[in-house]
Amino acid sequence: MYDLNFISQTDFEHHVSDTILTYNKTLQSINLEKFNMNIIDPIKLLFDKNVFDKSFKEIIDMEIQRQRDKSNTNAIGYFHQNIFRYISYCEVPKEGWDVIVRKPDKPVIYVEMKNKHNTMNSSSAQKTYIQMQNQILNTPDDYCYLVEVIAPCSRNVKWSCSVNKQHVENEKIRRVSIDKFYAEVTGENNAFYKMCRQLPITIKKIISENNNLKAQKDTVFDELQRINPDILSSLYLLAFKDYEGFEEISI
Repeated sequence: MYDLNFISQTDFEHHVSDTILTYNKTLQSINLEKFNMNIIDPIKLLFDKNVFDKSFKEIIDMEIQRQRDKSNTNAIGYFHQNIFRYISYCEVPKEGWDVIVRKPDKPVIYVEMKNKHNTMNSSSAQKTYIQMQNQILNTPDDYCYLVEVIAPCSRNVKWSCSVNKQHVENEKIRRVSIDKFYAEVTGENNAFYKMCRQLPITIKKIISENNNLKAQKDTVFDELQRINPDILSSLYLLAFKDYEGFEEISI
């Protein structure tokens, strides 16, 4: 049974399917070239191996999972932002604001969306706040929201911030949890809860209809062994092959 009034079943299933397809990219095999795209830190892996009492195979698998998790976190950001493409009065611009809400006879709401409330450092927070200040200066009847999916609590409050070491706040610049944002956009107080309740049903349905969602075998460890049976030597060669002294490591 489908129980969301603010988004059609077809649109919701389409959006969930698109998100799963984004996940699907992380099911593809990771080879050594992809694994080392940003140059792995072999010294960190060495510490991790010994401190956590793991084998190099386990540590490499953990690093692969970390890389996948980073991509999957981006996929979840895609889910939370782009679902508003299908909700009335909402726009997801190609650049700039994450979401813009334009309800008839209501102030426009310009939204910056974050997965977690603690993901912004002070510099990023200042930059976002200044962007919102500029928007309010240009359109003083409108509002700017920092919408947080994982907030400390359900809230819609003034965002107090420090800009250039000075405390600033504005009634029209607000910090809003995702449930309160869904409620304002849809007019249903429990809209976000209903979406969360529907989500596992729809995910299960989409996955059951797609037989291609299977993880492929990663080849990183096998390729490292081919470079040198001593995995630490192989890892050193990935990062330090042109450094003084490392030419002594045999390939």
